[in-house]
Amino acid sequence: MSSASRKTLGLFLGVGLVAGCGPAPSPKNLGPIDDGGGYQAQYRDPPLSFAETPILQSERLNAARCKPLAGGVASGDGKTGGLAHHALRGERLSRNDLVDIRVADDETFVGNYVVSRDGTLKLPFLPPVRAEGRTTAQIEADLINALLNDEFYDEAPRVSVRVADFAGVSVAVSGAVFEPHAAEIGRVSGDDLDIARQTALGASTEGRNLSAAIRAAGGIRPDADISAVELYRGGQRYVLDMRGVFEGRNAVDVMLITGDEVVVPSRQCFQEDLMRPSPISPPGVSMFLSNLTVPATGNAPSAIGREVRQVPYGTRMMQALIDTNCVGGTRTTSAHRSAILVTRDPTTQVSTVIERSIENQLRRPDRDDYDPYLLPGDGIACYDSSVTNLTQALLAVGVAKAVLP
Repeated sequence: MSSASRKTLGLFLGVGLVAGCGPAPSPKNLGPIDDGGGYQAQYRDPPLSFAETPILQSERLNAARCKPLAGGVASGDGKTGGLAHHALRGERLSRNDLVDIRVADDETFVGNYVVSRDGTLKLPFLPPVRAEGRTTAQIEADLINALLNDEFYDEAPRVSVRVADFAGVSVAVSGAVFEPHAAEIGRVSGDDLDIARQTALGASTEGRNLSAAIRAAGGIRPDADISAVELYRGGQRYVLDMRGVFEGRNAVDVMLITGDEVVVPSRQCFQEDLMRPSPISPPGVSMFLSNLTVPATGNAPSAIGREVRQVPYGTRMMQALIDTNCVGGTRTTSAHRSAILVTRDPTTQVSTVIERSIENQLRRPDRDDYDPYLLPGDGIACYDSSVTNLTQALLAVGVAKAVLP
């Protein structure tokens, strides 16, 4: 190939590469993102210009779609609010729990007993005593009645029932949580029993609480209605108000037993006040990210490993971009970068892709109106500035010219 031909080819190659450095078309989505009707109103594209006295509208747009809070409203034969909390308060026994039973001045019934699979305690010479879902005080009263009915005593004996060790329980969690599924909470199967605590008696646990089950299911989604969390037990429906978790009040956090079903209803809207750490929020946001100037030749050079990056729950897109080094650096080459967020509507499972000009986002005073909160499993990709793209294009032209015959 002649020198003139190489120059002509190089020119066409350079023009093509430089043309490719122009802005890509905006991502298209199925949902009503542009109108603020996406899962977050913050997903809508910001206008090119902004008002001198901007008014933040995202919170209002999100709240406009909210269904009324269901807390405090009874339905069917279920118990609600304080009645439900009162009916469920205290430590409740479940199958496989280990209890220490003593009857004063009588060694016949003294010993350690495990709550059977059918939910009862089986003492010698006595009919089974229902234990699952009940407190130790209720079991003591039933044992006294059984001893009197079977004429072991003429007068009510002193009976002591104390939990020696709590077993794990299996519960189902569904509704407005990030990972609805049947969860094992409390003691993990196969763990060694705590002998010292058994000897001391009076065992206790927080691992079987309602909040632990919700966390095990990925935590509540931002559209959850925590004023009316439903708990189904033994054919009975209870409605619990957990708003105290976010309001600085004592939270309703009842103890669960095997077979319980928890349903977190949805308000069908994004609630910004739920996007903060709490005992029932996700422990953090694991996200996927890409921040490469040129394509990597393998996973190791691009720092891709088995684990994704973790950021605190409540983190916004711009905070994550700073955390991943998509912002800052040499202004002449790093300004005017852009980034995309790949997310998925947890209510519809439809993906959404949004793009932001980093420089424009930093400069506009209404930036919060277009700065989405990150959700678990989101992905972020950063794109270089036009200067960096042009530099890479010219470098490619030089390489092409060097290898052409």
